[in-house]
Amino acid sequence: MTTADDFVIQFIQDKGLVSADAVAAARAALGEVSADKNVDTLTLDKLIELNSVSWKAITAALGVEFDMEVIDVTQVAPAEDILKLVTKEQAEKLNLLPLQMGGAELQVAVADPLDTDSIDSLSRSLKLTLNPRLAQPDELRKAIARCYSGGQMNVSYEDVFGKTGDGTDPNLELPQGGDVKEDDAPIIRYVNSMIVDAIKRKASDIHLEPLEKRFRVRFRIDGVLQEMKGPPKRLQAAIISRLKLMADASLAEKRIPQDGRIQAKSGGKDVDLRVSILPTVYGESIVMRILDKEGLRLGLPELGFFADDQAVFQGLIGGSDGVFLVTGPTGSGKSTTLYSALNYVNLPDRKIITVEDPVEYQMAGINQVQVKRDVGMTFAAALRAMLRQAPNIVMIGEIRDLETAEIAVNAALTGHMVFSTLHTNDSVSAVTRLVDIGVKPFLVSAALRGALAQRLIRRICQSCAQPYTPTHKELISIGMTEADLKGATPMKGAGCPKCGDRGYKGRRGVFELFVVTEEIQQMVYSGASLVELRRKARQAGMRSMREDGIRKVGSGMTTIEEVLGATVATEV
Repeated sequence: MTTADDFVIQFIQDKGLVSADAVAAARAALGEVSADKNVDTLTLDKLIELNSVSWKAITAALGVEFDMEVIDVTQVAPAEDILKLVTKEQAEKLNLLPLQMGGAELQVAVADPLDTDSIDSLSRSLKLTLNPRLAQPDELRKAIARCYSGGQMNVSYEDVFGKTGDGTDPNLELPQGGDVKEDDAPIIRYVNSMIVDAIKRKASDIHLEPLEKRFRVRFRIDGVLQEMKGPPKRLQAAIISRLKLMADASLAEKRIPQDGRIQAKSGGKDVDLRVSILPTVYGESIVMRILDKEGLRLGLPELGFFADDQAVFQGLIGGSDGVFLVTGPTGSGKSTTLYSALNYVNLPDRKIITVEDPVEYQMAGINQVQVKRDVGMTFAAALRAMLRQAPNIVMIGEIRDLETAEIAVNAALTGHMVFSTLHTNDSVSAVTRLVDIGVKPFLVSAALRGALAQRLIRRICQSCAQPYTPTHKELISIGMTEADLKGATPMKGAGCPKCGDRGYKGRRGVFELFVVTEEIQQMVYSGASLVELRRKARQAGMRSMREDGIRKVGSGMTTIEEVLGATVATEV
């Protein structure tokens, strides 16, 4: 403590952390104290030395008393430009360590919650708002010495992962901490390079998982988790702390799940990372979902549509009113398809409003609303308000309940085009799902224009694709015959450096596009069963996802194994 140690001694006695007898014993053990020494400071140090109380207990109690977050600074690694804001002499004098920038606010670790004069003085000189966090005085002194001496963590990305061979740049532009330079903390360079490498490999997720004896790192590439060479277990706490700082999550809280967001720029493009932190037995597990905004600019053919399906899809989403639904399980690409559809219909003469939870991508020219249930901003409340904004097109992140479904249907019936997602296994089930939620069949028949069910399959790498003739057994497994191979060009990836020897690079969708015709409208109105609706849709030309996958096998886009793994056999 730098000031008010007499208060601290009295405070820890009042809180029952130490007895008056222990304080008296500590003072007696000091003996004669010279006039230039602070008796209370020495008493505190003696109490710690005698194990009468610990700095950890004192700091925790002070944190509660002053409503300050207590953080562990043993593993923090502030960026070099953050450290330059406060000189080493200032840091040592004030026992204060700058941690992280967020706009015009600087987060700092302090040891003395009572030393507000020093905080205010430093805030004025830096022209920044200081946001203090409380740390143990002994640990803070060590952290200051370590950070300002440059001995933060002697590890590099290449030391752990080796050279990637793809020209990976370890620099990652972040609003928190700025660009990383050669003399910056190695832990920061390591974390940034890991993120850049995941982006360059086109991973959709980064998984950091604490296990009993190792710290596992996996990238999800083209829908498949691939294990990377993980960092040493001893660096687990430092890496997790760095990511929590970047995501603006609480360093002190390790008992409950947390969410955060990291905004970065890599290779000149903006990338958002949604961060999920989950406490586990061996530490906090972190999953970062990489949201690449460039993926939204995909044309409809890049989604995997053939020309005939694309024409039908464009006709449905280009309508003036009605409901169009995209269905499928989590991770099937529903959001990408919806955003691509919005991008297609986003014209200057149309007003588009979306309501999402969360807003995954920010799109130019579109009004996007974030759901905030804690203040009453639910899907339904947002929908009611947004309809008063006179939009042409409305996008709802997901229809989950009757209230949202009814507002969406009513919006469609009053001249709005409504896009949304629904969790069903196929496209035709969207009808029965809406009815099960509680929407009247006559409203469903009047409002629903169509539904698209989809799954994602890996695309054969175009750099190493080779002609391939499936075996008789493979053909039987997917429902093809040798006659179906006439005019087809099945391919298989041999594996090359561009695809990491996997034979696949990128993903495409397999689709089942359900169009509500006049006949189907009448059947829905009359309460027809799912089997009857599917039979009628098939008679009208609807292909199942399995059949769409078979066409993509024949075109050389994917393999039989991928289609079998993503789809089920057609029943009717």
